[in-house]
Amino acid sequence: MNYSDYTYLDGEMFSNFVNYGALKLKKHLQEINDLNVFPIPDGDTGDNMYRTIKGGIDAMNSSNDKTIQGKAKALADGMLLNARGNSGVILSQIFAGLSIGFDGIDVASISDIVHAFSEGVRKAYAAVLPPTEGTILTVAREAYEEANNKKEEIKTLGEFSKIYLDRMYESLENTPELLAVLKEAGVIDSGGAGLYLICTGARDAICDELHDYEALDNLHEASTQTKNLDFSLFTEDSVLEFGYCTEILLRLMNSKVNVKEFNEQIIIDYLNSIGDSLVCFKTGSIVKVHVHTTTPDKVLAFCQQFGEFLTIKIENMTLQHNEVVTKEAKKESIDLASLPKAKKAKSKFSTIVVCDGDGIIAMFKDLGVDYAIDGGQGHNPAIADFIEAFNEVNAENIYVFPNNSNIKMAAQQAKELYKDANVYVIPTANIGEAYSAISMLDYSYDDPDDVYKLFMDNYNQATTLMMCKATRDVVMNDVNVIKDNYIAFENKKIVSSAKTIEEVFMDALKNYEASILTIFYGKGATLEQKERIKSELKAKYPTLEYYELDGNQETFDCVAIIE
Repeated sequence: MNYSDYTYLDGEMFSNFVNYGALKLKKHLQEINDLNVFPIPDGDTGDNMYRTIKGGIDAMNSSNDKTIQGKAKALADGMLLNARGNSGVILSQIFAGLSIGFDGIDVASISDIVHAFSEGVRKAYAAVLPPTEGTILTVAREAYEEANNKKEEIKTLGEFSKIYLDRMYESLENTPELLAVLKEAGVIDSGGAGLYLICTGARDAICDELHDYEALDNLHEASTQTKNLDFSLFTEDSVLEFGYCTEILLRLMNSKVNVKEFNEQIIIDYLNSIGDSLVCFKTGSIVKVHVHTTTPDKVLAFCQQFGEFLTIKIENMTLQHNEVVTKEAKKESIDLASLPKAKKAKSKFSTIVVCDGDGIIAMFKDLGVDYAIDGGQGHNPAIADFIEAFNEVNAENIYVFPNNSNIKMAAQQAKELYKDANVYVIPTANIGEAYSAISMLDYSYDDPDDVYKLFMDNYNQATTLMMCKATRDVVMNDVNVIKDNYIAFENKKIVSSAKTIEEVFMDALKNYEASILTIFYGKGATLEQKERIKSELKAKYPTLEYYELDGNQETFDCVAIIE
């Protein structure tokens, strides 16, 4: 259906346009991922943005509220809970702003739409401190400003979408001129490109240009397929040892409770009496619940007093546990949130790190870290993952080490949402910075701010080098990078490139004064490579104290912490 001449936007149309926007993004995920500034195989902007909007669409499509304010609110709430990476968090904030702009509106006029986009820009800019121009923020802002400047002459959805998309394209094309790192890499901003695709899909739906699109029924097929479980692992003679992992999204209903005044503590208190590993928090009129219990029926019956379910998921954890036990690769280092844990008294302090690789996790555990969130390159945790971790450690003061610049924002957003503890985010960009800070771990302080200051004073005392194969040819930082050669980089700076990993390792190392070297080998590192690096180190640095560990991390063949 062609909506080009429509002068209004209702909830059903909004839902339809967003669905097609997500489909457009999904069709081009790899292209967005490949816009990653650095030539390493962790480009995940497209995946983060899609998983974020997909979470919102699940909530929106389940909403019975047909108004635009209802659909926009459901979408925003779902995106917030599923936001991943900086790009996903910013995208969720843009749609949260749209929801604010549509609040109280059943059917939006063109003027209402322009105002809602202004709220989207405002909300997104407020979430990034300081905001960086040449990113998704600029693309969203300049497109809105163009539409706002011409709002008196815009009469239809078709006119709005053309003006908005034309300016967005120009803005996206100009991002390398505003951000030097983009220009050096020869790419446009990936987050802005993802937003442009979403808006392009919406425009195509408005103008009935969907001839090359698949049916919406298959929109999320790849990400919603039922996991295949081996039911033979739970037989007629099995014992329900671990209960059920029960998750719900509950929409509070005005017919049952005072939604604005409702306090989720009443749900928390009850579910603590029938289960454990509880996660429960309220965002607007939606309550997210995760609990391990042997009586999921009681969870549903109790919660339905206050609202109606948007989603329900109940999984047999004994079956899950048996499946895990049969796979030797599933070790303690992997997130064991699906297993019940003994309740413990609330501690004063706790630390959480984001990392991947059982060797790296074991190292942090040895240093006294309480919880590791699975989140290596290309696998950014959602805000809900942080909140679940906060609940799991059960502490008065929680110190979070995100260890990736693309994860800091999600950690910060989780901090703002969480009210049951004082959460401190130490802005670590890699595991070396976290290692440096946590090595000074000292909980003898009475004041939690003193512990935070200790971490902040020490998190940048070590240097981290990361090595992997380059995914494309590029010249960066005066280093000529050839595809499939190895590169070494420190934070956002490439320092060396060579044909072999030992060559790039030794070439990079000469730039630093090292007294202690800790090497974590990834899953891709071979025994021959390890032996060659060891031989080179012994020959060139005979007095160097160094340690070799199998970190088993993804993406990076070698990670070296230099002290």
